Amino acid sequence: MRNYRYRGYLIDLDGTLFRGKEVIPEGLQFIEKLEERGLSYLYLTNNSSRRPEQVAEKLRGFGYPAHPEQVVTSSAATARTLVESFGRPPSVYPIGEEGLVCALEGAGCRIVTDRPDAVVVGIDRTFSYDKMKTAVLAIRAGARYFGTNGDLVLPTEEGLLPGSGSLCTAVAVASGVKPTLIGKPEKPIVDMALKRLGLPPEETVIVGDNLATDIQAGVNTGIDTLLVFTGVTTPKEHAGADISATYTLDSLKDWDFI
Repeated sequence: MRNYRYRGYLIDLDGTLFRGKEVIPEGLQFIEKLEERGLSYLYLTNNSSRRPEQVAEKLRGFGYPAHPEQVVTSSAATARTLVESFGRPPSVYPIGEEGLVCALEGAGCRIVTDRPDAVVVGIDRTFSYDKMKTAVLAIRAGARYFGTNGDLVLPTEEGLLPGSGSLCTAVAVASGVKPTLIGKPEKPIVDMALKRLGLPPEETVIVGDNLATDIQAGVNTGIDTLLVFTGVTTPKEHAGADISATYTLDSLKDWDFI
């Protein structure tokens, strides 16, 4: 087998492998080549609303080979971080959807509304004043505050909608406490992915379309990055940014497996 510089790939989803409800054909070709070369890869997503099983099912619907254990979500990374931070599974008041609640319960965390050890905020399309009030009072009473990710907006077919970071900001402003963020571009989600991948940072590359999350995650963790211009970030935006990707491509079909 050929010796490749990068033996592991951490791959973003929306904008990299698909756009909304449409597959990106070059993404399919890219994954097929990874499989042919026997290279390891994981799907890395800030989406906290879905369970890994659901993310894998969506990917398979686009034609990608995907199993739940290949999916690392911000919810799973958050649950892992909580247990490590407290040295045990803490009690948690979550603002979030199925993916977050299942990840927390799967890690042994107890879901409560009164006197939690921690408050965790993720995307929640039923967000309300009462939920924010419960979170704020808990934080002001001493609960530690975590956010699944800091994404302020969520790209959809309707346009840019409020993301998890917007909800985190609302709670932060009302409580006076900034959350510890877990998802890209923060270190905890990348550390979890590297551990599961079983490879060192220098043999790994992060692949994505978003300079502020995917590429910044590589900068924050010392991992090389591949920015593909099929999603959020444009070549002009990259050229004028304070950070740079290790590699840039118009399409993943042009990647030379080095």
